[in-house]
Amino acid sequence: MLSASNRLKIVVIPRWKTPYLLYISSLCNSCSYQSSNRRESDFSPKALHMQITSTPVKLPWIRPLYPMLRTCTLKARSLVTQASIEDEELAHQIFDKIISELQKTPNSINELCTNHINKLCKTKNLQTATILLQLLHNKHAINGIDILPSYNLLLNAASENNNTKIAAHIFKHMYVNHLPMNSSTYFYTTKAISKSNDLTFILSFLKEISDLNYTRDVTVFNRIIYGFAECGHVHNAILVFDNIKSLKCKPDLITYNTILWIYGKEGRLDEMLDVFSNMKKTEIPPDIVSYNTVVNSLRKVGRFDLCVVVMKEVGEVGLKFDLRTYTALIECFFRSGNVEESLRLFEEMKRGQIRPSIYVYRSVISNLKRLGKLELAGKLLEEMNECMEDLVGPKDFKRKNR
Repeated sequence: MLSASNRLKIVVIPRWKTPYLLYISSLCNSCSYQSSNRRESDFSPKALHMQITSTPVKLPWIRPLYPMLRTCTLKARSLVTQASIEDEELAHQIFDKIISELQKTPNSINELCTNHINKLCKTKNLQTATILLQLLHNKHAINGIDILPSYNLLLNAASENNNTKIAAHIFKHMYVNHLPMNSSTYFYTTKAISKSNDLTFILSFLKEISDLNYTRDVTVFNRIIYGFAECGHVHNAILVFDNIKSLKCKPDLITYNTILWIYGKEGRLDEMLDVFSNMKKTEIPPDIVSYNTVVNSLRKVGRFDLCVVVMKEVGEVGLKFDLRTYTALIECFFRSGNVEESLRLFEEMKRGQIRPSIYVYRSVISNLKRLGKLELAGKLLEEMNECMEDLVGPKDFKRKNR
C-alpha cells in the first residue's frame, strides 16, 4: 500500500514516466462523474486530498474504469501506438532543445518546430515526430495555428511512406483537440488513408470520426469527401456519401453540391442527374451552384438540349442567374447555333448587377470569329480592353480552402 504522500506525488509525474497516472486519471474522472451529487465543499483541497488518500491503489479496481477513460479523456489520447523507448527519448531531447532555443529567440517557435519535424520526416522517423508534436501540444508550448504546418508536414510524410495508421491517429488527435485544419490537412490525410486499399480500415476510420463527432456536424465528412476526390480516389469519396447516414450525419447542401461536382467531373452523368433529382425530393432543394454544376457538366459532353431544360427550372424555382450561369448558357447557345440568344444573354448580363469575366468576353469573341462575324467581334474586343480592370479575372476564380 502506498502512503498518502507518495500517492499525491504521483499526480505531478509526467504521463510518459509512470503507469500510475492511469489511476489518477481514473480517479479524477470518477469524481467528475459524481459531481452532480456532491456539494461544492466536497471539492475543496482538503476534500480532494481525503478522496485521493482514502482509495487504495489496486489494478483490479482500475480495469472497470477503462470505458469511462475512453469517453472522458479523449483529449489526453496519445498519438503513438507502438513507440519505442528510443523514439520517446529522442523526442524528449528535441523538445528540450526547442524549449532551450526559444529562450534565445522566443518569436521563432513556428520555424523551430517546422524545421525539427521536417528533419525527422526526411529521415522517416515518423514515430519520433509524432511524439514530439504530442509533447508540444500537451505542454502548451505552441498554439494551434502555429503548429499546423508541422502537422501537415507529418501527414504528408505519412502519406508518402504509406503509413496509414499514423496519418489516421494524427487526424483524430487534431480533430478531437479542435486544432486548426486546412485543405492540405484533409488532402494528405485522405491520400494516406486511400493508400491502405483496405475497405474495412477506411470504414473503421470513418466510424471513429463519427464517434468523436458529438454535434453530428456533417462539415468534417464534407471535407473528407472533397479530400478523397482531390487526391484522385473518387470511389472513397462516394463511399463516404453512401454511408453518411450510417455515420449519424445528415447530408447538407454542400454535401450534395460536392457529389454533383464529383460525378460531373468524372463524366458519370446518369448518377449526377440521379443525385440532382433526389435533392428536389429532400428538405434541401438545389441552389444556383447545384444548377451551374449540372449545366456545366452537361455542356462539356454536348448535351445542350438538357442544359436549356435544366436552366428553365432556375426561374421556376425563384433563383437568379449568376456569372457562371450566364457563361454556361451563352456557350451552350453558341454551340447549338443560336447566336441571337447568346448575344441577348450577354447583353442582359452586362445590364444587370453582374460583373462580366474576361473568360465570357473571350468566349463570345472567339465564337463570333468562328461564325465569321468579325466586325462585331472587333467591337467587343475593344470594349473588353477598355474595361479590363473591372472584369472578373483568374484571381477571382481561385478555389478557397474548404
